[in-house]
Amino acid sequence: MAVLNKIRQRSLVLILVIALALFSFVIGDLFKNSDALTGGSQDVVATINGTDINRNEFQQKVKSYQDRSGGRQTSTQSMNAIYNQEVRRIVLQSEFEELGLSVEKDEMRDLLKTSFSSYPEFQDVNGNFDVNRLNAFIANLRDLNGDTAPLGNFLVNYESWTSNEQTIAANAIQQTYYNMVKAGIGTTVSEAEEDYFGDSKTVDISYVQVPYTTIADSSVAVSKSEITAYMKKHEDTYKTDATTEVVYVEFKEGASKADEDKIKADLLALKSDRTEYNENSKNTEKIQGFDSATDVEEFVNSNSAIKYNDAFLRAAQLPAVAKDTLMKLGVGSYYGPYKDGEFYKLSKIVATQQLPDSVKVRHILVPFVGGQRADASVTKTPEEAKKTADSIFAKIKSGTKFMDLLELSSDKVSNEQDGEIEFDYLAGMAPEFKAFAFDKKEGDIDVVQTSFGYHIIEVLEQKSFNSAVKVATIASKIEPSDQTLQDVFNVMSKFEIAAKDGDFNALAQERDLTVKPITFAALDENIPGLGSQREVVRWAFDGDTEAGDFKNFAISNFGFIVAKVVEKREKGLMSTEDASITALPEIRKEKKAKMIREKITATTLADVAKNQGQSVRTAAAVTIKNTTLSGAGVEPKVVGAAFGLAEGATSKPIDGEKGVYVVQVTKVNDATKLENYGAIVNRLNAERRNTVQTKVFTALEKAADIDDNRAKTVY
Repeated sequence: MAVLNKIRQRSLVLILVIALALFSFVIGDLFKNSDALTGGSQDVVATINGTDINRNEFQQKVKSYQDRSGGRQTSTQSMNAIYNQEVRRIVLQSEFEELGLSVEKDEMRDLLKTSFSSYPEFQDVNGNFDVNRLNAFIANLRDLNGDTAPLGNFLVNYESWTSNEQTIAANAIQQTYYNMVKAGIGTTVSEAEEDYFGDSKTVDISYVQVPYTTIADSSVAVSKSEITAYMKKHEDTYKTDATTEVVYVEFKEGASKADEDKIKADLLALKSDRTEYNENSKNTEKIQGFDSATDVEEFVNSNSAIKYNDAFLRAAQLPAVAKDTLMKLGVGSYYGPYKDGEFYKLSKIVATQQLPDSVKVRHILVPFVGGQRADASVTKTPEEAKKTADSIFAKIKSGTKFMDLLELSSDKVSNEQDGEIEFDYLAGMAPEFKAFAFDKKEGDIDVVQTSFGYHIIEVLEQKSFNSAVKVATIASKIEPSDQTLQDVFNVMSKFEIAAKDGDFNALAQERDLTVKPITFAALDENIPGLGSQREVVRWAFDGDTEAGDFKNFAISNFGFIVAKVVEKREKGLMSTEDASITALPEIRKEKKAKMIREKITATTLADVAKNQGQSVRTAAAVTIKNTTLSGAGVEPKVVGAAFGLAEGATSKPIDGEKGVYVVQVTKVNDATKLENYGAIVNRLNAERRNTVQTKVFTALEKAADIDDNRAKTVY
């Protein structure tokens, strides 16, 4: 009791202690999630020119996009597509608002007239567009409070109508904007004249090339500081987003040899009869095996991962690994177990037969609504089409000639050939059509249903008979056992534990594991060979993940990987090691060019060639627009320098792409001036205006203020 009294006396102190503990917990979480202190929001995917992209709305659009794509796009691909759409919309909207572009009421009515004038709902008795009908339709939608009304072949409500209006208005503003930009784009006569002479004026030259390869790379030293200086000089080329370098090893959950041996043994065990105790009947029952099964189809379907195929197959239709053996076996003989892709199979020959490789048939097609390739003229239901087909078949059986009834067929292509079609067994025909043509005999005729409708088919001719077999195959998928899965997990776990205190690469080498490197950007998702692994990327870029950290990840339909972060690089210039791949050859080239220039002291081509151990080459009819130099390749600087020389003049050494050049212009072939450059002006205007939309948006996007938070919010 005394203790309780003391607690009551100190209740205020306890409350303060608890409050401080809660406060420290909240503050700690705030510091852990810096966005809470800096004002950033996990609900904002990005901010473009001050406009936020809301996370929930963004994800709804992504889901809708994925649904429309039918699963052909990954979540990351869908997110990127919607993000690009939203950036484009907001960037353009910012520009339109700044310019004061909008669609007024009268213009909106004109746009709606253009879009919907063909709809009967908005036409008067004479078929003319009636704005009053449009207004009444919109007012009715508003009064329906979210319910839909028919419009053409669609159902629309007020929300979808207003959304469509907004889209029409946005497209109209966009078109107005681009038209304004295009109106300000033109070509001067001087530009047209320059373009003309760029194609028409030519020079003939002689030149000497001293290739960079005359100096060995090993004799040209390049320091890290020189690579850094080169990167800064070409900053746009070597800019990089934040990246994380990761290495990983794989632990694949594949079936072991013991697993495969058991699968094969289990397949062989199915051949013989066996006894099995039945819990329900409390009796020991005899279970038929493959050898004695009377219903082969039921037996296969009960024991196989692949259903029974009750068809005769030619050699080309059998598994490549087994076809030669299967075609030689007699009825009742087995082959296997044999490995075919992801399965072990045990095959039994059920029957053999001689079947044609090609057939000629004729048919009459009666289609029905919803059938494949059925057009708007088709009105029969499946039941009505079947009734018509049966009637035609009855007439043929009673003596009416097939040819006299072809006008009832909707297959106009075969009708031109008297309804006849000739094809081989590999042709892409409807399965039911093909089965009748090959499995029946010459002269057989019947009604056959396919996805196209009902056919009355008559087999006219069957040719090139060859052996075919009907095969009953039991297939078991090759999968790891529970023990194998556990073994893989144990091996992975032991590696991960050892990696805490050991060298990742050395441990992998000891276990014959391949260490695979990969460098991620924040919005990447794919690992080669493993597909989309966004979880790995998120972990690699997490603020709490540091260089040296490692973690295991379960990979669907594969197994596990253990990944280790090697290095996290901030946004900016790439490392000198990465940059050296492209920078090193260019720096060496610059140094070699200087060394070669210093060796060239002669002033004539002949002397330069003699002193440098090279030959004098020629190139005729060189144009300023085509920078390919005959015998040397693409050399824009060399060609440009040649056009700056007078006839007979010789250049100073020129640093080219593949070497240092000395050029002499032997002849200048001037083009005749045109009296009128109007055609060229028009062509250049059209070319420039055709690129407006792409170039203008690229410029607006580059100038926009974009804060991209995708990696933190939705990825």
